[in-house]
Amino acid sequence: MSAAPPPRVILEEPASAAQRLDFGWEVAVAPAAPIDRGWSSLGLAGLGLAVLLLGFSLLEAGNFVAAQFSQAAWLGWVTLAVAAAGFGLVFAAVGREMRGYLALGKVDAVRAAHARGDVVALRGALQDWQARLPEGRARAAGLADMPIDAACALVEATTLAPIARDAEALGRAAAIQAFAMTAVSPSPGLDVLVFSWRGIRLVRQVAALHGLRPGIAGTVALLRRVAMDAATVAATDVAVEAMLRGVLSSRIAEHVAGETAAGAVAARRMILLARAADEACRVLPRG
Repeated sequence: MSAAPPPRVILEEPASAAQRLDFGWEVAVAPAAPIDRGWSSLGLAGLGLAVLLLGFSLLEAGNFVAAQFSQAAWLGWVTLAVAAAGFGLVFAAVGREMRGYLALGKVDAVRAAHARGDVVALRGALQDWQARLPEGRARAAGLADMPIDAACALVEATTLAPIARDAEALGRAAAIQAFAMTAVSPSPGLDVLVFSWRGIRLVRQVAALHGLRPGIAGTVALLRRVAMDAATVAATDVAVEAMLRGVLSSRIAEHVAGETAAGAVAARRMILLARAADEACRVLPRG
């Protein structure tokens, strides 16, 4: 009796790669790359107006100092000292504004280095960013001696995660204040002013956690980054008010519930604003 032949394994290689079933959906939904349009017309006009005001002020001050010297030497020196002190403070303020605004650009540079996988630039940028953090803030050590993925994970766990928790604590404190102020405020216009002031202060506090010291220009840039999140939440005001007016029939009950709901919406806005500000100031995307 002959033995049965061993089984054969037939390998069939496809002639060509099979067509994708998702039809490249990630290409279709990918956002378009932002276009850098440079300075806007309003920005150029504002810069030109500032140059004119500052330039003519300097010329007028110089002429006035020269005129004072023609009257008396001591009077000219006193006038020169006053003008130098005043313009020195102005230029110091401008320099502080520029440093605060450029610090936000460094955050974008770190994100760009992480997105394109530039290991050298990312490692150096992370070390520079940690050096600018406030005193007492935990810092990741040994970033130069470990792989970049491990360095990013260490920065996230050691520094960014505690900053996020502190930002949430600031948001909760601001939420309690916003709820109380909205509940006792006598007019909606005062609600807007108080909420705007507290929201700007909250954004600056969260930015300070990340080592940023934004001035007026830096604060405006941060508010532009978080404006979309804040605007999305602000739409709940209309829904809450419409629901209360439709459900409640008593004038007193409607007023009390409306004030409470407005305070709750303001508190929720503060919490989301703190999260959005923390996201705007992070040097690394959330994992």
